[in-house]
Amino acid sequence: MPEPIACVKREIKSYVRREGRMTSTQERALQEFWPELGIDFSPEQLLDLAALFGRDGEKVLEIGFGNGDSLLQMAVANPDTDYLGIEVHRPGVGHLLHRIHAAHINNIRVICHDAVEVLKYQLMDQSLDRVQLYFPDPWPKKKHHKRRILVQPGFLDLIKQKLKPGGQFHLATDWEDYAMQMREILNQHPDFSNLAADAQFVTRPDWRPLTKFEQRGQRKGHGVWDLLYTRA
Repeated sequence: MPEPIACVKREIKSYVRREGRMTSTQERALQEFWPELGIDFSPEQLLDLAALFGRDGEKVLEIGFGNGDSLLQMAVANPDTDYLGIEVHRPGVGHLLHRIHAAHINNIRVICHDAVEVLKYQLMDQSLDRVQLYFPDPWPKKKHHKRRILVQPGFLDLIKQKLKPGGQFHLATDWEDYAMQMREILNQHPDFSNLAADAQFVTRPDWRPLTKFEQRGQRKGHGVWDLLYTRA
């Protein structure tokens, strides 16, 4: 009689890979520029960000940068700040690598891996001045809300651990119910303080570029909600 097969519970991810087709430019950028600008995931090697960028200074992590256009704008506008971007979709990574090379800037590095694992295993505690989470997948269907794991107490504990005291966590979404959920969970967390005077939402800070997607949504009357918290 065969042995029963054990059921393995799959870890819920905040994303599903929908890579689509890689363009030749993106593929070439991944091959040519990854050795210089990319960071391979290694669960046994902590990153020394000061050594990685060759200087001390403000370090900003962006989780899920999409095609990277807004991250590039921030890096160009703030050459004294170093940016680490995490994105799981290779076409977006290839797009950003191509644009970094074309812009001749040296203050962005890229990781193509799950953000939770990077935070857990590769980033030193109290190594970041700001963490950015812009327009994460809202998983609008109620049955998919379980995938909204990036703004839950366990994940917030991890963000707090990697932020320097006084460091900031900046979030933005164009889904109102997700914004309300984020605010409720973050306002209840003992280690984060809402920087909005009324503990609600803030005006978009100057450092977050207005994306084409966002501008198109505004023309259609869609709202965008920014939340800004500091590590208490």
